Amino acid sequence: MDKNKTVQVTLIKSLIGTKNRHRLTVRGLGLKKINQTVSLCDNSTIRGMINKVFYLLKVEE
Repeated sequence: MDKNKTVQVTLIKSLIGTKNRHRLTVRGLGLKKINQTVSLCDNSTIRGMINKVFYLLKVEE
């Protein structure tokens, strides 16, 4: 993967009713509020976190 490649991640669903580990994963991605968007480097660690909580996020390349 290219070093300059980034991915835009947006929290689109509430964390209410989710597992605590999933809440911590979303927090680890830097997301706190619904509709908040963060730009993260595209690497395997970030991709694994996104895959774990895919149902709460919208991802744009």
